[in-house]
Parts: sequence; structure tokens; C-alpha cells
Amino acid sequence: MNLNKLRDKAYQCAVAHGWYEENLSDEHFLCLAISELMEAVEADRSEKHANRDIFEYYMKQRRRDDEEFIYAFKHDIKDSVEDELADACIRLLDLAGLRGYDLDRLDYEGSDTEDYSEMNFTESMYRICVYVTDGFYNEYYDTLLNEIFAFCRDRNIDIFWYIKQKMKYNELRPYKHGDKSY
Repeated sequence: MNLNKLRDKAYQCAVAHGWYEENLSDEHFLCLAISELMEAVEADRSEKHANRDIFEYYMKQRRRDDEEFIYAFKHDIKDSVEDELADACIRLLDLAGLRGYDLDRLDYEGSDTEDYSEMNFTESMYRICVYVTDGFYNEYYDTLLNEIFAFCRDRNIDIFWYIKQKMKYNELRPYKHGDKSY
């Protein structure tokens, strides 16, 4: 996976949708990433998981247009644990694009991360948030992404597939998603 290409795509989509009309701090964007992690907690509490098999089956029946993609995404993926984790990653990728962080050095397969296998969902999300709030991102920004990737790897979530789907969905959304201020 080329993370710099993914970073650039996330950033370009955010620019095209009006999210950079004012200069905001890293803390602003990191808070939004934390909010996505908390939305993942809420989805987990509601036992809302994506229906990837149904989504893929629907999409493979015939060539689907953008409206049909949106329909399937909203019914089978949107607001699920996987969707919210993808959102958190996209927020971090977008910030990396804004600040020009090089993500090529990130070894998301072999790097040293927390062992999420012994933690429950909320403990895991808390641990990832601690990396953000401890200011760890100042020197090791890519660690935040890597921790989410490690959590997803531990839970057998193909996060890159979900990021790809969410990025396509975001590209099809209206300017500032219709009515959001940030």
C-alpha cells in the first residue's frame, strides 16, 4: 500500500470539498480523528458492523453507477465500526497531506505497536487516543495511523478496503457534505 498516494488522495478530496477555507491547527484535526474513534466506540456498542459480503455481492451483480454505490454504501457500510475507523484514518491521512508528512517510511506490517489482542474495543480506542493526547504525534505522526492499522490487523479488519470505499463515498458527497461547518 502506498500511503503517500492515499494521503494525497484524502487531502485532495478535502480541499475539493472546502475543508481548508481557513487555517486550522493540528489539534483541530486530531480532535476530529478522536471523534471518529469515539463514533467507532458508539458503533461497537450498538453492534453495528459493515456487511461487506452483501455490499460486494450487490456491487458485482452488474456495473453500478455512483447513485447505486451510494445506496449500497449507506445500507451496508455507513456508520459501522469499520466505517468510523476508516474515517479516523482518512482524517489522519488528510492531515498528513496538509502538513506534507512523508508516510513512506511507515512499516505498518512490521513495526512495533501496542498488543491489542488483550484489550477490549474501548480500551483499544482509549489507548490510540492517548497517543494523540500525549502529544506523541509531534515527532511520530505516523504512529497514530500505525496504531489503528495494528488494531485492525488484530481484529481482522481490512482497513485499507474500507478506506478505499469511504474515500469513494466522500468524493461523491456534496461540498462540505451539504451542511457541515468543519
